[in-house]
Amino acid sequence: MAFRGPKVWLWRWRRNPLKRRADTVEAWIVLGAWALTVLVGVTAGWAAARSVEDGLARERVEWRPVAGRLTEQAPGKASARQAASSGDRVWASVGWTGPDGSAHTGRVRVAPGSAAGTRVTVWTDRRGRLVTEPTTADQARVRAGLVGALAGVAAAAVPFAGARMVRGRLERRRVDQWDVDWAHFAALWGRPAG
Repeated sequence: MAFRGPKVWLWRWRRNPLKRRADTVEAWIVLGAWALTVLVGVTAGWAAARSVEDGLARERVEWRPVAGRLTEQAPGKASARQAASSGDRVWASVGWTGPDGSAHTGRVRVAPGSAAGTRVTVWTDRRGRLVTEPTTADQARVRAGLVGALAGVAAAAVPFAGARMVRGRLERRRVDQWDVDWAHFAALWGRPAG
């Protein structure tokens, strides 16, 4: 185990007679990589979160609740009160009238055993197509935050990984240079290298 002294801040930028050009290059790469990683991560995360939040806000504005009626009895035998308390839902066919007056049908989740003709609320887009209920503003913020964080981390990984690869190559070159230097000094001391 190597001895490590107290942590020295900004040690890459301090003057040192043993510092090589590769050390200076590595210092600039580390600085640039961290700056680029933070910049790319924050920018991508913010853009993704903004895009998701805008899309969900547009859905809340454009999607409308419409009254529909079940066209068939829903499968199952549980009463509506039981289904509401347990959260059980089944798929059933429903019909509704679109904003242009045309008839539409689709499948929605309803309480088990609901009779044909039961009134249900369905959500439609501007064309009258069936959609899910839009998210609330709070749900949209949470979803946008999660997507933004994931996108930011994924985007920040690219410059971070690139910098790690460049630093790995510099490290290999530095080790190779050490081998050359040790061989040179070993010859000067009259000892065999290796």
